[in-house]
Amino acid sequence: MTVLHSLRARDAGLAALRRSCRAGIVAPALFALGVEVIGNPTVAMFSAFGSITLLLFVDFGGPLPERLAAQAALVVLGAALVCLGTLCAKPGWQAALTMALVGFGVLFSGVVSSVIAGTANSLLAVFSLAVMLPGPVSSLPDRLAGYLIAGAASLPAIALLWPAPVREPLRHAMARACALLAERLRAEVDCAWGSTADSPAALEARVAASAAAVGALRTSFFGSPYRPTGLTTATRMLVRMVDEVVRLEEILVRKSLSGPAAPPDAAVCEVMRAAAGLLGRGADQLRTLEGDVEGLRLARERLRDTRVVMERAVLHSLPAVGATDARSQGPAVAGFIGSLEPGFRAQEMSSAIHSISEGVELVVAARDRRWWERVLGRRPAGVPSALSAAQERAGAHIEPHSVWLHNSIRGAVALGLAVFLAGCTGVQNSFWMVSGTIAVLRSNALLTGQNAVRALLGTLVGIVVGSGLIFVLGPDTTMFWVLLPPAIVFTGLAPAAFSFAAGQAGFTAALLIMFNIIAPEGWTIGLVRFEDIVLGCAVSVGVGLLFWPRGAGAALGQALAEAFEESAGHLCRSIEYGLAPPGAPARSAPTPEDARRDAAAAARRLDDAFRGFLAERGTKNVTPADVSALMTAVAVLRLTADAVLELWERDDTGPADEHTAARAEVLRAGLRVCRWYQEAARALSGFGEVPEKLPRDETAEGHLIAMVSRALVEGRGQGASTVIRTIWTADHIDVAQQLQTSVVGPARTAAALRHRRNVSTGRTVGGRRPPHTRRV
Repeated sequence: MTVLHSLRARDAGLAALRRSCRAGIVAPALFALGVEVIGNPTVAMFSAFGSITLLLFVDFGGPLPERLAAQAALVVLGAALVCLGTLCAKPGWQAALTMALVGFGVLFSGVVSSVIAGTANSLLAVFSLAVMLPGPVSSLPDRLAGYLIAGAASLPAIALLWPAPVREPLRHAMARACALLAERLRAEVDCAWGSTADSPAALEARVAASAAAVGALRTSFFGSPYRPTGLTTATRMLVRMVDEVVRLEEILVRKSLSGPAAPPDAAVCEVMRAAAGLLGRGADQLRTLEGDVEGLRLARERLRDTRVVMERAVLHSLPAVGATDARSQGPAVAGFIGSLEPGFRAQEMSSAIHSISEGVELVVAARDRRWWERVLGRRPAGVPSALSAAQERAGAHIEPHSVWLHNSIRGAVALGLAVFLAGCTGVQNSFWMVSGTIAVLRSNALLTGQNAVRALLGTLVGIVVGSGLIFVLGPDTTMFWVLLPPAIVFTGLAPAAFSFAAGQAGFTAALLIMFNIIAPEGWTIGLVRFEDIVLGCAVSVGVGLLFWPRGAGAALGQALAEAFEESAGHLCRSIEYGLAPPGAPARSAPTPEDARRDAAAAARRLDDAFRGFLAERGTKNVTPADVSALMTAVAVLRLTADAVLELWERDDTGPADEHTAARAEVLRAGLRVCRWYQEAARALSGFGEVPEKLPRDETAEGHLIAMVSRALVEGRGQGASTVIRTIWTADHIDVAQQLQTSVVGPARTAAALRHRRNVSTGRTVGGRRPPHTRRV
């Protein structure tokens, strides 16, 4: 029990043990089938190696039907690569070029889906075996037969041999976070309105529980080396909701209804209760993936109706302030601004919950489709196709600073170079040279070198152990058949339970056993593989030195700079769209979708850079907590821009002409905030310093109050409703300005580090702006 407990601590859910045991059963059985029954070494090698790559290198999640479908697709794609690799299995530049192109295609396609990313090692291993194993084109039927036997065996293996439970940690974490946020919101409203006997301590406990749940959601989201996205509709919609839930928690933290202030208006409380009910219903449906979808829509309509009522109530309950001397009445102005805050918070919070509920409805609807609808590709209304989603994700990384693009090019060059050198040097079993290359390549030269050392040590240990067994057991293969299953089990379990080097040792020993069964050559085959691994590791280290050897930290700083810049640009375009006068080009043009798309693409690149930063070993000069604060700020800034667009998309009149001065003040304040974030982005690129937090602009507030006062005097019709939207736009700008408090400290730490790196590498340009930044 102690061993099992220790293993569970290292191997979460015993996933590695599950995969290893499957492979330990299937691979030796298929190897025996090829050697003893069929009598074809090629079939035996491809069936055994194929089963190892299909059962050890991949582990799909989700419901069993989805896992089987993904596994079948992997088998088909792997079979195609076996054919291509065999046709290109000729030494020279043709094989190297093909390896580089296939390597780039496999590695870069992982940006589309975490499912595809998880298959990269399996596909590259199979292709490299086919392209590097000597053999004529006539051997293709035997190779393909062996791999297809492995693929056919892998399907019942994952379904029947210790099947993995359904793992959807992101969905369950999101459902829990939404449920606790709904409870927190109900308790907050009840305490503020005085309709509950709960103590402030009970409310604080709910606040702490919801904050912990949102933190667990973020941990689950960033707990994998790849962004947990797939091409299924449900998965795509689920991932989009993460930032909305984080933003909702940030809204609730920023302004609480509880406290010494007077209770909020009844209409505001109705919006909060309706929003809490909608969020709670959405959490229940997300947890069970079933329920009354129509009820969710009715709850959303109720929230929409209460928001309209609140908007009118806020307008009619505003305190009176003179239109001509608004800026001179300090207490009255403070009261006026304070009276607007609960309504804006309710509008901001309900907008986020409305978006979350729409995502929940799409997730449930996508999961509720019949099998034939899935096959035909039918999807809920308003959901883009898988092809368009794939194009959007890939397009986000066709950009010079994309970490994913860098890693894909680096891997492709390393693989192509390994194949080329293998052909030039004429090493035996040159497949292991390619396998050593892909095994140790990481995001910078230092870590590649560290992995290379571990790979060489592990290989050396495996050679000693395997060669010792071969020497002791002699030519009798009976004991080798007995030792092969535990050797394969150890190969799969060792990286999770012990270390990367232990896994390499197990892999080497297992391969020595397999080769010795097929064609006994004694312990010298181990030295051949060690020679190949040394060359492969040297290739990886060399390529790591030549291509972007700056590490994950520098890539993260660049991604943060671009994300802040694009998010600020998105906010700027959204404010201009909302505040443009009637008939202006900005109002008559479509909503600024290009800016929204660019901001979303930059956020995806930042996500990938952050995952690389977390996965990279070694000392981190910027703490993960500081990086997390900056990433939250990017998400809030981008979603604030979306909220401004959503606010004005419901109004097609635009601000009235008589409010030109106030509109200009709000627009000026918005541009001022956006410029601040672009200066911060410039500093994160290593040029300049993060500016001081902007002070409040009392002049703009005075103009706004004067505008509302005139609207109250002139009438409370459509024009007054537009005035409220203008005020709420100013409040969104104020949110972005308040966000600077959490950005300044971490941004200055990261900017100072980036500036020192620029100085050390000679990239300082004497205060000039880096070429990628744009001015608002």
